[in-house]
Amino acid sequence: MAAVLNHAGNIDKITFFMEECKRMGIKVLGPDLNESQQGFAVNKKGEIRFGFSGLKGVGENAIDSIIEERQKGGHFSSVIEFLKRINLKACNKKSMENLIYSGAFDCFTDMHRAQYFYQPAGDNSNLEKLLKFASVFQSQSNQASNTLFGDLQMPDIVPPKLPTCDPWQLVVKLDHEKEITGMYMSGHPLDNFRFEMEHYQIHAVEDFNEIKTTIQTHPNTRTLRLAGMIIDPQHRLTKAGKQFASFHLEDYTGKTEFLLWNEDYVKYSNYLENGRIVMIEGNFRQRFNTSPYEFKVSKFHLLDTVKSTLTKQVILEMQPNWIDEPFVDFVENNIKLNPGKTSLKINVYDMQNQRKISLSTLEKGFTLNDDFIHFLGQNAHIKTQIALQNG
Repeated sequence: MAAVLNHAGNIDKITFFMEECKRMGIKVLGPDLNESQQGFAVNKKGEIRFGFSGLKGVGENAIDSIIEERQKGGHFSSVIEFLKRINLKACNKKSMENLIYSGAFDCFTDMHRAQYFYQPAGDNSNLEKLLKFASVFQSQSNQASNTLFGDLQMPDIVPPKLPTCDPWQLVVKLDHEKEITGMYMSGHPLDNFRFEMEHYQIHAVEDFNEIKTTIQTHPNTRTLRLAGMIIDPQHRLTKAGKQFASFHLEDYTGKTEFLLWNEDYVKYSNYLENGRIVMIEGNFRQRFNTSPYEFKVSKFHLLDTVKSTLTKQVILEMQPNWIDEPFVDFVENNIKLNPGKTSLKINVYDMQNQRKISLSTLEKGFTLNDDFIHFLGQNAHIKTQIALQNG
């Protein structure tokens, strides 16, 4: 699979084969100063490691210098050791910035990515301080080795004390990764919405594109839901001077393009912000009996509001032995703390005696919330179904 990834040719194919690796149970890890080679390569644990040559803004000289020094002196144990050993002319500030953005410096756990770029008011950034230290250290080392008294003890150069800061939010971290590698490496912006993607009748973009390619020969007019990130929104004018927009929607499986015309543009253009995570609804229609099918967007939702606005009922299915005091306490407290219009139904199955009991909220409902979803994720024995407001 590493060989396949090296010969994939473009980002879309690389992304496809990386997803295939996940399906096969093969880990594909981001770039790493201590493990990455030129291209995709397999590490000692049998995992595939992203290669340096796939990083934007990291030149061949920098790559060769890192690999050569690592082969000569072994793994780098810390940022300070890396800076003492690396050729600063080959691996310059810009190369290091892009290596940090990509996650290649994450092997040094004493610093997180945001900390390298943190710059207190009226001071240099931490990375600039580190590079200044490295330059002085290497300069002094070269001077000492070039004197008649090469073994003369030189005064120690103390590494700088670096101020701390908060780590980047996941979205910021992933944006930098994608800018440098062309893809998300340590996660995906949709990772926080896996529950919605699984339970709200959402089609994968890959499946939607398949429907799209066969729609003329196999008409499909039912309402379809898709969710993902808005990518590259473009606001344009027709020859007649009317506004319209194009945008791509991207999820784990791929991306697809949509157009917004006339009143749809007026209603939904405010959703078209690059990186915004949305769910859209629509269906394929013909303008006239003989015209080709086109997809018409009928609704936009912010994906993080879907569970609170579209959930009609949460249905839990479980066996009686899992109903214990912690379960009852959690459900009772969560409903009290999150009042709303969503009803809760618990189906209890006694498999041994072939019996089923249904327990339902009647007057008081609740609002489905992150704590409840996290609880369900921690209890895999509870099967969950979601009934939506529109059926």
